[in-house]
Amino acid sequence: MASFAGAAPIAIAAGAGAFALLSMAVIRTMLADGKAARQKAAEQIAGLRALVDEYEALLSGTREVTVLWTDDGAPKLLGQAAAVLPVGRQPESVLNFQSWLHDADADRLARLLEDLRVHGHAFAVSLNALDGRLVRANGWVLGGGTAMRLRPAFMQPDTDPNLTAAAVATSADLTSVRAILATLTKPAFARDGHDRLIYANRPYLELARALGKTGSETAPPELLDPDQLRQHLQACEADEEPAKLSVAWRGQGAFELVEFPVSGGRAGMLRPIEDQDVNTGDDAVAHITGIIDTLATPIAIFNAKRELIQFNQAYAGLWGLSEKFLTLGLDERAILDKLRTEGMLPAQVNYHKWRDEHLKAYSRTEPFEDEPWHLPDGRTIKVISAPAGATGGVIYVFDDITERLKLESTNKAFSNVQRETINSLSEAVAVFGTNGRLTLSNPRLSALWKLPTNELGQNPHIDQIAEASGRAIPEDGASIWRDLKRGIIDLNPTRSDQTGRINRSDGRLLDYAITRLPDGQTMMTFLDVTESASYSKVLKERNDALVAADVLKDAFVENVSYELRSPLTNIIGFAEMLASDAGPLNERQKSYIDYIRASSVTLGVLIDNILDLASVDAGIAELRPEQLDVHKLVEKARAGLSASFPEISGEKPINLVVDIDPALPPFIADGTRIVQVLYNLLSNAARFSPPGGEIKLTIAHRGERMLFVIEDEGPGLTDEMKSAILTRLDNPGGGRQRGAGLGLAIVKTFVNLHGGTISAERREPRGSKIIVNLPRDSAMAAVAE
Repeated sequence: MASFAGAAPIAIAAGAGAFALLSMAVIRTMLADGKAARQKAAEQIAGLRALVDEYEALLSGTREVTVLWTDDGAPKLLGQAAAVLPVGRQPESVLNFQSWLHDADADRLARLLEDLRVHGHAFAVSLNALDGRLVRANGWVLGGGTAMRLRPAFMQPDTDPNLTAAAVATSADLTSVRAILATLTKPAFARDGHDRLIYANRPYLELARALGKTGSETAPPELLDPDQLRQHLQACEADEEPAKLSVAWRGQGAFELVEFPVSGGRAGMLRPIEDQDVNTGDDAVAHITGIIDTLATPIAIFNAKRELIQFNQAYAGLWGLSEKFLTLGLDERAILDKLRTEGMLPAQVNYHKWRDEHLKAYSRTEPFEDEPWHLPDGRTIKVISAPAGATGGVIYVFDDITERLKLESTNKAFSNVQRETINSLSEAVAVFGTNGRLTLSNPRLSALWKLPTNELGQNPHIDQIAEASGRAIPEDGASIWRDLKRGIIDLNPTRSDQTGRINRSDGRLLDYAITRLPDGQTMMTFLDVTESASYSKVLKERNDALVAADVLKDAFVENVSYELRSPLTNIIGFAEMLASDAGPLNERQKSYIDYIRASSVTLGVLIDNILDLASVDAGIAELRPEQLDVHKLVEKARAGLSASFPEISGEKPINLVVDIDPALPPFIADGTRIVQVLYNLLSNAARFSPPGGEIKLTIAHRGERMLFVIEDEGPGLTDEMKSAILTRLDNPGGGRQRGAGLGLAIVKTFVNLHGGTISAERREPRGSKIIVNLPRDSAMAAVAE
């Protein structure tokens, strides 16, 4: 134990020394590793700085300006400021938008930039500089910062888009050149390696037709004469720049022929001399994005590796793809897969097979139009693919044809409805074009003119229709159509529509109408009126017969009334003479004479009524209004009533009670007519009253109206009596004496002439009541009417 205790300090000292040595070795190793790591990091930083310098140098050499905003907020400018700024301006002036942009565009760019930096909304716009240039601005989110690129737009205000597209074609093969030249509005063409014309666009063919030359797109005519063509081709072989030649044609003006070399041949265009030259240098190809961005049609370009190399905003908007996703170099399959995931592609049972079929566009050598894509959201997209150039790749052009299909469907439905409507018409319809050929007809035309339906369906000329009609109706079918032809082929713009009637040899009557349509065509309609004409003839004959009968009736009434009045006067005169000068008569003889006198008075009243009704029906009855004494009117009516109902054989006389309002206002009317009204109403009441019964006549006024009320104690008002007031019928029975059926009719007629009304009602427990309501001044009432 003692020796162990003595050795302990030595052991502790040895352990501490060993630990110190080990610690020094570890620290040494750590220092060496740290130095190596710092050296490696310094090398990486130097490499990154060199790479950044290279990128900055690359950006600085481009004809554009890029502005970067990082976390520190200070903007960094890269590129050539002179590309967008006027000469002599400092690069920092790029951010002073008011100094080089119009006010409206400067404010617009400032708002877009603020929206980008605050909300991250990318933008792409075209701006108008103060020096007249067109500048393209694009903004996007870059990592934790933002970036904005400014560059001159390729389509400057004085740039001809036809030459722009032609310049782009210089880097493409002949197949792509055709697709580009087809979009030009100026005459353009393509030649192969042997200087033969192999393609021409539509404006070129239209110019050729105007010069009297014919051809097609794949076999166009040569517009230059042989000498011009030989000289021009020699110039094309000698010059590296686009060869130009001035040509002129009478009636078409002067043109400048410009040709560009393309892969496998040459492409050219004819420009009117007044057009301005444009720059077609290499920078045109470098700025092909400017062309695509100005188009509203969605376009995307992929290289031979299926990598996205160009697209426009219309393409991104069509599919709803963000610029963050649509980065250059993106594989088309990735785009298709994303669209399928978001339900934007047509529904397919085997998607991969459909995608492989779609990607065959990279192996095609000619433009190809795929079947329309019917998208789940209801849109229909037409897809056209064309080779992108000699190095491969595809240019996709997408066209949203949804609205066009809807319009076509609507137009088709409208056409079907129109045809069904025309086919269901009872009229025969024929529409002829300006060339005299039938363009539209309905089955009724075939049936009416006995024409074969199959011949009408072949759009025959009107002469052919006349010939066929002549075979069906030999007598006059051909001649009728020859006469109608004049109205159809008449192209005079001031001509008017025609109507008429055709009396055909087979007995048919046809009403026709020739109408000029807005599009220059002529519509002809035929209506078979044979039956209606027969009915019209029968109705006319019947109407003539009724008119003749009415004339005979008026003549008969007038003659009969006149012939009756003469013997009636004799009867009344002899009856009066027998009653006064014949000597003593017994009671029976006196009764007979009284009956003769009463009947004669009644018959005279009936004759007067007949004449009055005849004059009213003839429309010649007139009122003679004057101020009347109501009491005298009543006395005249009472006298007529006493003459018609005398006291005979002890029969009780009529008990007439008259009640006249003492405060009656002045009454203006036709006195003779009013007496007739009162007499006929009192007579009617007397006929249906019991012997000695009371008849009450009350005359009063209410406002501007006069009221005549007749009440009796007869059997009461029946439905037949009510009808008699409204019609020209009198109740035929039930009274002591039967009238001629004219009493109430004449009352109603005269009351209406005065502008009044008549009504009837039943009295309780017995009797009837008739009320005549007349205006107090009939002359004023007649003027008001």
